[in-house]
Amino acid sequence: MTRDAIFMDGKVAIITGGAGGIGSCTARLLASRGAKVAIADIAHDAAEKLASEIDGAIAIALNLEDEASVEAMIADTVAHFGRLDVLVNNAALLGPDIAQADNDIETMSTALWDRTFAVNARGTMIGCRAALPHLRETTGNIVNTVSNLALQGHMIQAAYSSSKAAIIQMTRAIATSHGKQGIRCNAVAPGMTMTPALREAFPVPLREVVEGESLLPKLGQPEDIAEAIAFLASGAARNITGQVLTADAGCAVHVPGLIGFRDLFAGVHA
Repeated sequence: MTRDAIFMDGKVAIITGGAGGIGSCTARLLASRGAKVAIADIAHDAAEKLASEIDGAIAIALNLEDEASVEAMIADTVAHFGRLDVLVNNAALLGPDIAQADNDIETMSTALWDRTFAVNARGTMIGCRAALPHLRETTGNIVNTVSNLALQGHMIQAAYSSSKAAIIQMTRAIATSHGKQGIRCNAVAPGMTMTPALREAFPVPLREVVEGESLLPKLGQPEDIAEAIAFLASGAARNITGQVLTADAGCAVHVPGLIGFRDLFAGVHA
């Protein structure tokens, strides 16, 4: 694999949710590989601080519930840098209060369902729609951050997982509609990733259950997901489109009841 396939010299990338755990790691990684980055986040002060630490980066205030804000993110980036090569749709509605309220469908509030889809699915769609004409000019690509919960059933986070499943289908639709124009569209599906927001939203006992289901010694770090995003955004993935790269330490690939089987066989072999 050549340096040109991995590095992104001269490319311009937008990272939504760019001031958060996965987003900030992605912004730093893409910049380290030569890209000019626009850090878009509703937390504008945090985005500006991060941008000040990355050579050539800019910060953009972004509200994914506001169509004009999303369209301005694309327009302002192109106006500043003169082009757009990569759109990383990483932002999502996920915080301690949201996580606690987002349970099963029977207890789901319509307002929470609608807001989750407005931010996650609708906001991502608007960003893709505004970016596509510019990506056509540069033979660029889109990477959407989804979730392994979009691939599995769970007793919690019904709205979040459903909205991320919608983004997976959107990923396939864009890849199919625009592939012949040279535009790739892929998704990364993280498992539980040890971001500051996750540590705040999910208690230790819950994290320990997921860690037990992992096939690797530890849960993923934001840097791990950033590497997956950077790969799909790079020329190294030039023949990959319409795909979901699951980066969840193997949680989604094994049979149910892994923890129980481990405990059972540990007793047999004790």
